[in-house]
Amino acid sequence: MEQVMDKALGLPVQARAFIDEKLLESLDAGDNFELSPEWKKEIRKRCQEIDKGLVELVPAEKVFEDAFRRIGCMLKTPQPMSD
Repeated sequence: MEQVMDKALGLPVQARAFIDEKLLESLDAGDNFELSPEWKKEIRKRCQEIDKGLVELVPAEKVFEDAFRRIGCMLKTPQPMSD
């Protein structure tokens, strides 16, 4: 297994991302899981947009930070009105 990991880590970023995606899918998917043709088409479109630099990728940390900040603002309990 160590040899497989060493070879995989030596691959270009896009190849590692592809392998990562496939491994993660294998954890979530049942034995007979298959993406619909519509999802496959959407995934190809998004990958092409990324490859061509047409979209801006945002690190997950920033996405979650922004989301939690917004949720936090919404979840704050209102202060009672003083008379």
